Amino acid sequence: METRLAYIEKPGGPVRVDVRPLPDLEPGAVLLRTRYSEVCGTDCHLFHGRLPGVPYPLTPGHVNVGEIEAMNGVVLDVEGRPFAEGDVVTFLDVHETCGACWHCLVAKASTRCPSRRVYGITYGTDEGLLGGWSRHLYLKPGVRIMRLPQALDPRQFIAGGCGMATAFHAVERSEIRLGDTVVVQGSGPVGLSAVAFARLAGAGDIILIGAPESRLALGREFGADVSVDITQRAPAQRVEAVLERTQGRGADVVIEASGAPSAVAEGVQMARDAGRYVIVGQYTDNGDVTLNPHRDINKKHLDIRGCWGAEFTHVYRGLSMMARSGARFPWGAMISRDYGLHEAAQALDDVENLRVIKAVIDPWREKA
Repeated sequence: METRLAYIEKPGGPVRVDVRPLPDLEPGAVLLRTRYSEVCGTDCHLFHGRLPGVPYPLTPGHVNVGEIEAMNGVVLDVEGRPFAEGDVVTFLDVHETCGACWHCLVAKASTRCPSRRVYGITYGTDEGLLGGWSRHLYLKPGVRIMRLPQALDPRQFIAGGCGMATAFHAVERSEIRLGDTVVVQGSGPVGLSAVAFARLAGAGDIILIGAPESRLALGREFGADVSVDITQRAPAQRVEAVLERTQGRGADVVIEASGAPSAVAEGVQMARDAGRYVIVGQYTDNGDVTLNPHRDINKKHLDIRGCWGAEFTHVYRGLSMMARSGARFPWGAMISRDYGLHEAAQALDDVENLRVIKAVIDPWREKA
């Protein structure tokens, strides 16, 4: 039997659609029938070859949801319960973290494990069905699989997608305290999710900075008290808007989720003295930025924290929080459009040019 998938042939494209045989399952492996896969901003970077060490041809899709179609043997979840065919699940895209190196055992930073592999990013198409832009996914033995809570619809989950877990990690790193004033720079899926989790974490005033207005409007539905449109205000005016709202002090917490290096130069000015600044949006190298270490960091006593990717705990707890807050936040509204495999190139272009908030690949969607 065969399945259908889309893949990026090489950096710069093209994006092609092809068929591959369904694999035999080794003991402990699972065959997932993909329901939805997201198009993340990372996938645009992959298309252009901006991440080192990525094998091509590449089937993208690192965050996915689907039904278990087949298993070889008993496969257990983290609580020791066996999965069954038909279960609606997602999984941690990061795999083969060794659990034995210095990063895993001493630093407790498994996202930096040198053995780490990632579905849809560091597994090539020639290695198997290891990216979500495919009708089926091969989940290797040891992949961390999670059931979706009954209260969480698969479309709600994929709307949050990678941005949900990344934002959860960033908000955790920020150590938001009850009543804190929080600035979120960036109104894409990571920024919107960060607004929601900041609200759930007990933030007082939340200021969302980004564009276009349609995203800012959705951010206000997610809990932002006020928004600042970067197309209407210059950098200095954006900083001034934050200072005016905080009686000149600046925000307790600033979370950078924009991906623009210039945002960092603004963000350090938006944070208060002895505040906390979490940088999560700089996933690829988009260039340098100039800071004054005395004025922007040392004299301010500013705590700057990087935040890279997500771990199992962030996806697991994020799922629970999404299920509990489904009636409060319009997670599904982030999805702007569904695309078939034959429309994957268009989906990439739409995401890169901000025509959509979240593009979703439905691999079973046929041509009209």
